[in-house]
Amino acid sequence: MDPTRIELFQAMPLFGGLNNATIELLAGDAQQRELPAGDFFCHQGDQGDELFVLERGRVAVRRHVGGGEMTLRFLGPGDCFGEMALVDLTPRSASIVAVEDSRALVLPVARLHALYEQDLEQFALIQMNMAREMSRRLRVAMERLGAVYEMMMT
Repeated sequence: MDPTRIELFQAMPLFGGLNNATIELLAGDAQQRELPAGDFFCHQGDQGDELFVLERGRVAVRRHVGGGEMTLRFLGPGDCFGEMALVDLTPRSASIVAVEDSRALVLPVARLHALYEQDLEQFALIQMNMAREMSRRLRVAMERLGAVYEMMMT
């Protein structure tokens, strides 16, 4: 893997602190998925068996709520998505749609299992990184929910 690409990965929150060998194992020959604007990387309710790292473009995280659909947030290059289904082994909690032509690396759960077998310390680190990212997103969601509640009460 190109050293410049390894540095780019190490700058991403998901891969922060991981050594070169681990990044090579996880993403070295990872498949790329390119989608035009309007196409979906995954749908809410799908079984999740892969994680995505957005390399180019912009995507929307959408969730079915009641009879409609709500956009929760937008993600750009360097962001990951799909990690929740890998951590809690439940179906996808949201849909991810490309709002611009986009490209993402696809990291199958088998790569994480291989890392677990090869280097437990690095596996624990990437799990912690995923947990931190989910925690950051939860905090933002709670702040938004609090703001909506305050607006409704005034």
